[in-house]
Amino acid sequence: MQHPIHRIIECRVLPPYGLNLKFEDGLEREVDLESILEGEIYGPLRDQVFFSKVVIDPEIQTITWPNGADFDPAVLHDWPTHSDSFAQAAKSWKQRSRSPKPASA
Repeated sequence: MQHPIHRIIECRVLPPYGLNLKFEDGLEREVDLESILEGEIYGPLRDQVFFSKVVIDPEIQTITWPNGADFDPAVLHDWPTHSDSFAQAAKSWKQRSRSPKPASA
């Protein structure tokens, strides 16, 4: 199976948790990430100041945040196809982050 390679060339924050992304093939897409901002990696992005620190990594040409959160640009390119599965995964991330931690021995 061939995995498409896309590059993000522009990114603009659309508060509170949206992004306007432009890709190398001319596609421009708005993505709303609010429903997936859960768990250890994406949860910190709920802080709107932190969310606004998104940058395009010049080496891998996708969006990244200072805590290492990022997305495959091909997933963002085809976000309508992937958003539901990410939202489902976020529900499990949320449950895990709220589960009590086992006591250390």
